[in-house]
Parts: sequence; structure tokens; C-alpha cells
Amino acid sequence: MALSGMRGLSVFISDIRNCQNKEQERLRVDKELGNVRTRFKNEKGLSPYEKKKYVWKMLYIYMLGYDVDFGHMEAVSLISAPKYPEKQVGYIVTACLLNENHDFLRLAINTVRNDIIGRNETFQCLALTMVGNIGGREFAESLAPDVQKLLISSSCRPLVRKKAALCLLRLFRKNPDVVNVDGWADRMAQLLDERDLGVLTSSMSLLVALVSNNHEAYWSCLPKCVKTLERLARNQDIPQEYTYYGIPSPWLQVKTMRALQYFPTIEDPNTRRSLFEVLQRILMGTDVVKNVNKNNASHAVLFEALALVMHLDAEKEMMSQCVALLGKFIAVREPNIRYLGLENMTRMLLVTDVQDIIKRHQAQIITSLKDPDISIRRRALDLLYGMCDVTNAKDIVEELLQYLSTAEFTMREELSLKAAILAEKFAPDLSWYVDVILQLIDKAGDFVSDDIWFRVVQFVTNNEDLQPYAAAKAREYLDKPAIHETMVKVSAYLLGEFGHLLARRPACSPKEIFSVIHEKLPTVSPSTIPILLSTYAKILMHTQPPDPELQNQIWAIFNKYESCIDAEIQQRAVEYIALSRKGAALMDILAEMPKFPERQSSLIKKADTEVDTAEQSALKLRTQQQTSSALVVTDQRPANGTPLSSSTQLTLVKVPSMSSTADHNLAEQGLSHENGTLSKVDPQPPSADLLGDLLGPLAIEGPPSTDVQSQQTIVSGLEDVPNTIEAAAIVPFGEQTNSVQPIGNIAERFHALCLKDSGVLYEDPYIQIGIKAEWRAHHGRLVLFLGNKNTSPLVSVQAIILPPSHLKMELSLVPETIPPRAQVQCPLEVVNLRPSRDVAVLDFSYKFGNNMINVKLRLPAVLNKFFQPIAVTAEEFFPQWRSLSGPPLKLQEVVRGVRPMPLLDMANLLNSFRLIVCPGLDPNPNNLVASTTFYSESTRAMLCLVRIETDPADRSQLRMTVASGEPALTYELKEFMKEQLVNIPTAAAPVPQPTSPAAAATDPGAMLAGLL
Repeated sequence: MALSGMRGLSVFISDIRNCQNKEQERLRVDKELGNVRTRFKNEKGLSPYEKKKYVWKMLYIYMLGYDVDFGHMEAVSLISAPKYPEKQVGYIVTACLLNENHDFLRLAINTVRNDIIGRNETFQCLALTMVGNIGGREFAESLAPDVQKLLISSSCRPLVRKKAALCLLRLFRKNPDVVNVDGWADRMAQLLDERDLGVLTSSMSLLVALVSNNHEAYWSCLPKCVKTLERLARNQDIPQEYTYYGIPSPWLQVKTMRALQYFPTIEDPNTRRSLFEVLQRILMGTDVVKNVNKNNASHAVLFEALALVMHLDAEKEMMSQCVALLGKFIAVREPNIRYLGLENMTRMLLVTDVQDIIKRHQAQIITSLKDPDISIRRRALDLLYGMCDVTNAKDIVEELLQYLSTAEFTMREELSLKAAILAEKFAPDLSWYVDVILQLIDKAGDFVSDDIWFRVVQFVTNNEDLQPYAAAKAREYLDKPAIHETMVKVSAYLLGEFGHLLARRPACSPKEIFSVIHEKLPTVSPSTIPILLSTYAKILMHTQPPDPELQNQIWAIFNKYESCIDAEIQQRAVEYIALSRKGAALMDILAEMPKFPERQSSLIKKADTEVDTAEQSALKLRTQQQTSSALVVTDQRPANGTPLSSSTQLTLVKVPSMSSTADHNLAEQGLSHENGTLSKVDPQPPSADLLGDLLGPLAIEGPPSTDVQSQQTIVSGLEDVPNTIEAAAIVPFGEQTNSVQPIGNIAERFHALCLKDSGVLYEDPYIQIGIKAEWRAHHGRLVLFLGNKNTSPLVSVQAIILPPSHLKMELSLVPETIPPRAQVQCPLEVVNLRPSRDVAVLDFSYKFGNNMINVKLRLPAVLNKFFQPIAVTAEEFFPQWRSLSGPPLKLQEVVRGVRPMPLLDMANLLNSFRLIVCPGLDPNPNNLVASTTFYSESTRAMLCLVRIETDPADRSQLRMTVASGEPALTYELKEFMKEQLVNIPTAAAPVPQPTSPAAAATDPGAMLAGLL
């Protein structure tokens, strides 16, 4: 019997390995799971050995990546088996399949405790290992005293005690109260006298957790830790099995130094001297060798020693030695060591005395700025920024400017900001500062914030000697054929204020300055035009005696913009043309700007805060948004059921709607197409790259937080709707204990319905829930088709809608009983209040026989359902695109992890989101431009524009820019598209369609009948 059992397991493993593809493997696994499930139903007839065999198979299937949602009780029951083989399987499989909150674990607590306090060391080890892996608060409260007794027991073998230490560590992390500080500090110190390195290493792990929580109670352990380090450094009494590539127990060394870093100081001079001798030995004895494993171990010890040296604020001589050692590391070929060297040098900058020593390695650090690994380049940038001062600022900033032209655009914003801050803090003279900022704008204008050029204007305005030089440099940049819009702004401002100081220089007459600035007008966005109009007025004021030709040209421009739709532009044009006719009064009104008051630079303020990454910013914005938590994790377990044949016919039970005028109201409230038309502005001649401003900063700006207003849901059959609707909507599917398994993948069905308007939302052996939807502006009407597939009625039927705060939803009456082979229609009215990606949830339950089934299903009333595709022409697109100048109305992000696909497939995917791709708008054939109109009660019709830039050499990443007139809409649309693009295989799953398309098309009520 034993032989046949082992043969069965071996045959199953062989069958799995011989499968030709994933589908064959799934079929074989499903067959085996069905067999195991059948055997477990007759559990009384199973011997402990047979139960062990089937549980082993379950573990193997789980290790292959399949969900095993049954047999947990059988695995737990093996823990109480009297023999080791069965008990071992019980402990191993329970630790793998269950988590600390599983209800079945409570049944095993007494058995586990009996094994721990028993005399069988093997059983003790099994129990301690399992508790150390998955023990929760209940285990901590029940078992902690017994585990502590094992740990300090002198009669237990080291094998048991080291497992007890790790087990107690787990229990302490789950409930710190289980370790009494007053009674445990002395015992912890005694444990550090242990000669067995296994017990000592485990005890040190426990000590690290204890001192991180409360170091003051464990001062008596500090000298013991130093003695342990001395023992290891001198290789005293270290068994061979604890020596790793000649290094005495590197794991214990690292843990000991980590524990010492939680103590603020070491007051005893003898202990401090002994510790520094050990650290000196580690620093002197570590070098880079060819063996990778030895390198990893020795450098783990070394870098922990460096951290301890910095923590203890060692003498300057030792600090210098550390910097010299790191200087060798940043020059080696191994990238991991270079990274750690740069990172620790940056940390050492906190110790001001070593800054001069770090400067000796400046050339090597600059070389690291060109490393192929971006993580090393980032650490090199941080280090250069931290080590910069007046003596080396010029060299470092010039290197940063040179690197800027080749740096990845994910780094350019941070790089630009740091270069600007360093130039301002450590400029040897102001003319050099002006040169640096103008170069910065010229090379990376998209990544230069307005704060940077505002600061240049302040410096130039407040320093008269600098004004002619700054105006001359601005004039030079305007001669370039293509310059960034930020350069146009700063140059126009400087020449308007100080251009008259250049009158005697060649090509700097007022007419020539006006001509070269006016050439840039057609290429700029509406936000820049007011600055240019102010410059024209200043030029007119400084032209004495007046030039009639120049005056007429400028007046014609003012006249043109007197009727501009932009209020700012219109007001300036009207006021300037009126002022320019007042003669001498113009000189007083448009005199030079006064000096700015001295105040702290906004850039220096930024220097005190870390520059957020796009991911961090997005996370912050999501937490600031509405607090609706109606996003539900769906069950993705493999289907075990089969649908009924298409020939099965259902009778139709009609349920009256809550409002007889619902359809009429929906039609009445729908917006006409005129509401979504584009607003017209004066068209501008297109520039060489009208989409160039897409290379803007990658900082993700989000919508302001909005107040969450609770929305009532009218549900028939229930008199009291719970107040905690949103809380109820986040119950994870993994904790549902339904005995009925769904047919098909629920998540795939939901994602498919996000792109289609009809299909099956959920199906199990007893019921099928279909959906057919119609969407008009910000209104929607869904019909839920509840079909009973059996010859017996479904009773206790309940349906509750759990809406997010941005949707107003009303469900019609749902009958408590669905007759045999009948279908029920339940209309659901939806109104979209504002943009959001949160999802409504259908909490559906029914009873069939003795089975009570409850499922929570996401409803496909998602963001893109309220889109209406609209094609735009170049004359309509570019004025709108330019008017949305930047965050929070225009957001940009690099999206990685996209499934590579041809550009045509990506265009089709966008079309399925109800975004229409507009060909010919982008001159780059590898890019896509799309548009749509979004409807909600708060925004009404809002135009949305999208541009996607792809790299033919790497289709797994793209850069996406989204723009609209509403910050919340821009952010939600960007995040929605990113989720869909990263999860394309799921999002593009086929939608189950009716087997009788003609019938379903002619009669919505017959859709489910065709599906069944």
C-alpha cells in the first residue's frame, strides 16, 4: 500500500513534468484536484497515511502556482497525528497554505502547545518552526511563555533553543506585550554569553527587535555585544561550519553591529576602545576579491561597520580611513559595490569634517555620473549635490549641465533643480549664475520650473551692473532658430526691461529686438503671450523719439488681441494700446520695475525637501482624494463548473421599475452633442514641433481632495440599508467561504465588460447574472438579467448596490424568489457626479437547497463608460492643447511594463476605451494622439486629449500625456489608461457573447436566454 501511494505521487509529478503546454498542465491539475476532493469527502474512510499522501499532492499543486481552496482542515488535522511522517506533513502544509488569521489555525493551538511543552525534541522543532512562520496574535498570547521557557532552558539542546528564539521573535513582532521588559532584560544578557553560535545568532536577531522597541531596558547587553564582536574578529572558538569563505559568521557580525546602532552612545571608555579596535580590524581586513560570494559576505560586514562608525561619530582619523576605503570601492567594476560606496559616501557627508577628503574622489564620482546603471547615476548625482561648495561648484555644475543633454528624461527634472540650487548657493559671481541658468533653460527647458527663471529676473533686477550683461545674453539666445518657450519668456522679460541698455550694440536697436521677439509669437502658448505684449509696450516706451513704423506694428498687434477670448491677453492689449496714446505719461506708467525685497529663495526651500518621484506623488494624491473604498479584490480561482447548453430556454419574469418615468427622464437629461463642442480661439500657425511641450516635467500633479458625500441606494426587499456601505464593499473574496465555485474567471468577465456593453458578469452552477447597458452623457441604464438555471427555485435573493461616492445609483425591485428556469430583469439607473476610478459593487446573495451563496461583484460602471468619442482637427486640437499648459491640467508619466504590441493594436485598444485616435496630428509616426469627451454632473461635457509616445526599440515602455480642463479628470484618466495598458491581457479578454446574436440584438430581455 505504501509503495502504491508513493508511486501515485511520483506518477502525478511525472505527468505534470511531461505536459507539453500550460493548458495540459491545468487539465491534469484539475483532474487531480477533483480526485483529492472526492477522497476527502469520505474522510472517515481515509487512513492517516492516505490523508498524508493527498495533502502532499495539494502542496505540490500549490507550489506550481494554483489556488488550493479546500483540504485545509485535513492538513491541520494531521498536526495531531501521533507519528512523525504524518505530523511533519501537517506542519509543513499548514505553514504553506494558511495565514495567521485563518480560522482553522485556532483548532490547532492546543495541539501545537502540547508538542512545544512535550519531551519529543523533533515535535518541538516542528511546532516552533510553524509558529515562527505563521504565528499571529492568538499564538503569541497562548504560546509565548512556553517558548520563553524553552529558550532559557539549560536542558534543551541548541537545536531547539535557536528555533525557540526565532519563534519568540515572530511572536514579539505580532504582540510586543508578550515579552516583559523588566523580567527579560537580564535573561537576554545571559543568552548573549551562549557559546553555541546558532543559538547566539538567533538570540541576536531577537535582541535587534527588542532594542529597536526599547533600548534603555537592555543597556546590560551592550558590553556583551562588543565581546561577541571581539570573539568573531579574532576568530576565537569559531566552528568551521560557521565560517563562510574564511569569514567568521558574517551574519552574526552584521546582526551584532545592527543592534549596537540602536544604543545612542557608549559611555564606558574600555568598551568604546574595544569596539573601535574591532571596527579598525574590519576596515583594514576588507578588500575586493574575485570570489563573488566572499565579496558579498565581507562587504555586508564592512558596510554595517561603516554605519556603526558614523553612528558613533568616530575620530577623524577613522573617518578618513573609511572615506579612503569607499574611494577604492567606487572605482571597482562590480556595480553593487560601486552603488554601496556612493551611498555610504553620501551618508558620510553628514559628518562635515570629511567633506574635504571626499572631494579628492570628485573625478571618480563624476565618472559614475555616466555609468550605464541609472541607480548608480542617481547616487552619484546625490553625492555631487551634497559635496558641492564654493570651491568646486563651478566644476560640478558644469558637469551637471554637460550630463543634462544625455540624461534620461526621468532624471532631468531633479537634475535641473539641483543644478539651479547649486548655482544660486555657490555662484562665484552673478554673471556666471546667469550663464548657468540660461544654459539650463536652453538644454532642458521642459524640466525647468517657473521658480528658476523667476529667480534670475529677481537677481538681474536687483543688480544694476548685471542688467546689460543679462540682456545681451538673452539677445544671443533669441538668434537661435528653435528655443524653448521658457527661454522666450525670460529673454522677452529681460529685453523689455533692460533692452534699451544695448541700444549702441549691433543688432540691438528697438526695431531689431522687437522683430526677433515677434518671430517667436506664433509658437508660444497663451500663457506666454501676455509677457510678450508687456515687452512690446516696454519697447514702445523706450523708443525715443518714437518710430512711427514700429509704433504702427505694435499697435496692430494690440488691436488684434483686443478681442481675444483669453481675459488676461485681452485686458493687457486694451490697456497697453490706451496707455501708448498718452505720450509722456507712458514713461512714468511703464517705468522699470523696482527692486524685489530680499527673501529666501523658493529653490533653497526646495533644497530642504526631497524631490518626489512620480510614484510617490501619485500615492500622495490618491490618499488625498475622496475616501471611497469601494474597490473590491475579485476572486480569480479556476473555474470548476460548466455552463448549461444554449438550448435551455428560460421563462421571463418582468419586475416593475421603481419609477415609471425612468426612461423618459434619461432621455430628457441626456446632453446634446452641442454641449461637447470645442471652444474656439484664434488659431496660431503651427511651429516645428507643436507637441514639444510634452517633454515637460514628469512630476505627477493630482486633483484637489473633494468632500465625500454619502449617496443613498434604494434596494428593494431590504428596509434598512447599512450606513457603512463603503466599509462593506471592501470584503476580500479570499475570506468568503462559499461552497459553490464560480464558472469562469470573475476578474476577466469584469474587465471584458469594461470595454463592452453586454455579456455575462457572473455564473455558477445555479445562477447566471448578465448585463446589458446603455450610456448617454453622464447617465447610464444597466439591466441585470438574473437567470435561474435549475428546476428548483432560488430563494432568499437579495441584491444591494454599494456605490462609490461619485455615482448615484438606483436599483429596481429584486424579487426574493426566482422561479425554476426563469429570468428576472432588474433595471439599474446610474448618474455620474464627477470623475473617479472607484467601482460600484453588487452584493448579491441567494439560497439554493442548503447552500447560502454570497458574492460581491464589481459593476462595469467605470470611467470610460462616460466617454463619447469625438474627432478633432488640427485647427481645433492645437489651441486647446496649448491652453492646457501644464500640471494639474496636463499630466505626463513614463509607463513601464506595457505588453509590446504593434501601433495599430494600441490604436484599437484606445478605441475600445472610447478614445478616438486622430491620425496625422503628430508628425512622429510612432506616436498616437486621441481625443474624447467626458460627461459628469460636475463637469458636463469636458474635452480630453491624450498623446502616447512609443519607442520602436523598446515597446515595453511608453510616455503618456493626458490633458483636460479639470484636474481631477486629468489625473483619473491618466491612471485609468495606465492600469489598462499595464494589464492588457486581462483588459483585452474576450467578452462572453450570446449564442443567439440575432435574438439578443432584437430583444434585450432574451440575451441571457441565449447565453444559457
